[in-house]
Amino acid sequence: MSQPDTVRQQPELRRVMGPGLLLLFVVGDILGTGVYALTGDVAAEVGGAAWLPFLVAFLIATITAFSYLELVTKYPQAAGAALYAHKAFGLQFVTFLVAFVVMCSGITSASTASRFFGANLVEGFGLDWGTGGVAAVALGFMAVLAAVNYRGVGESIKLNVVLTIIEATGLMLVLFVGLWAFTRGGDVDFSRVVAFDTDGDKNAFMAVTAATSLAFFAMVGFEDSVNMAEETRDPVKTFPKVLLSGLTIAGIVYMLVAVVAVALVPVGELADSDTPLVEVVKAGAPSLPIDDLFPFISMFAVSNTALINMLMASRLIYGMARQHVLPPVLGAVHPRRLTPWVAILFTTLLAFGLIFYVSVFASSSAIAVLGGTTSLLLLAVFAVVNVAVLRLRRDLQADGRHFTTPTVLPVIGFVASLYLVLPFSGRPAQQYYVALILVAIGIVLFFINRLINRRLGLRDAGITGPTHPAKRSD
Repeated sequence: MSQPDTVRQQPELRRVMGPGLLLLFVVGDILGTGVYALTGDVAAEVGGAAWLPFLVAFLIATITAFSYLELVTKYPQAAGAALYAHKAFGLQFVTFLVAFVVMCSGITSASTASRFFGANLVEGFGLDWGTGGVAAVALGFMAVLAAVNYRGVGESIKLNVVLTIIEATGLMLVLFVGLWAFTRGGDVDFSRVVAFDTDGDKNAFMAVTAATSLAFFAMVGFEDSVNMAEETRDPVKTFPKVLLSGLTIAGIVYMLVAVVAVALVPVGELADSDTPLVEVVKAGAPSLPIDDLFPFISMFAVSNTALINMLMASRLIYGMARQHVLPPVLGAVHPRRLTPWVAILFTTLLAFGLIFYVSVFASSSAIAVLGGTTSLLLLAVFAVVNVAVLRLRRDLQADGRHFTTPTVLPVIGFVASLYLVLPFSGRPAQQYYVALILVAIGIVLFFINRLINRRLGLRDAGITGPTHPAKRSD
């Protein structure tokens, strides 16, 4: 039986998601570690106008979202950017790089969440463990994630709803504390919100772009919703309004949180803290018991980010190995647990390496380096997607009912994404070091696999099937 016949006989996924559940999925996918961990680092770049980089990041993300909307309604399959790159360029190496970079972004995002988890645990229990202690907690947390991943974790829509509510509740608490302080005459300084203070070595434009490259980490995650296309009722009609609504909700919440943070806490204190929103809650409501609770809310919220990212990364490595684009050992499945144990071990070791590297070489800015690397990797993918949407306009076989974005938007999205990837955007060099090391590992594995395929007489395969079995939340 030919492969197409086999594929046609496979049952389709159940379309269970309507607009409400999809909106919760999108919002939950975006909300996460970024705003919890990087608000202070964003403020350090631009001063009190920390809301501005979040606004710019929201606009760039929205422009790229239009490209994703055209592609997901044109090709409603659960494969994301790797599928679009494969259809647009037809080059196995390019498709592999896109898939591997997406996987790496999951690991860097999970490592960011783990480092932030460690900082909140130390803060929550009032421990004085220093940088080494925070790193040890982060490594231990990542090991626990690996154990959970190894045992087998099935993600459900109900779990996503619960975790989304918890993540959103933490941010709503920050806004509530801000309102409490504003109405009760607390120590609030609104003049800081419009104060623009940059490093002496950077002009205003460079400061905003450097801060935007960090703030963008808080906006990513929306692109993973395209993996729910096969499980959404009438995706052509539902996706555009839901995805744009979810992005808008997250963007508004982020800007309000940034305003509250800067109005309540001096920029210097925000920048020096690994747990900036905890400092906001302490300053805004010192008489309320919320400040003792908030570190644990933050820990729970970012745990979702870390687990989902490691699930995604390990399954993506497993999928690439099964399609003969990575060494076959990475596709091994444990005979009893039925989980991709080698892929889990591989991705966990990469995460360990990242946490150790930033703890040694970037201890004072570990979270910013990891979060910035995540945005760097995904902005590179977004640049490719914005080109792919224009290239695939020539595909006349697609259903004409699909959403069509104005041509100017992918062009703007490509230019903006590419600019934020390049060094002259003000991005620190350490983010490039981390990204290049990860990509180099992938390239080495790719060519090792080609040698293995030739020795075994296998034809090189492309990544054409689902490559994102789990969502990412940032």
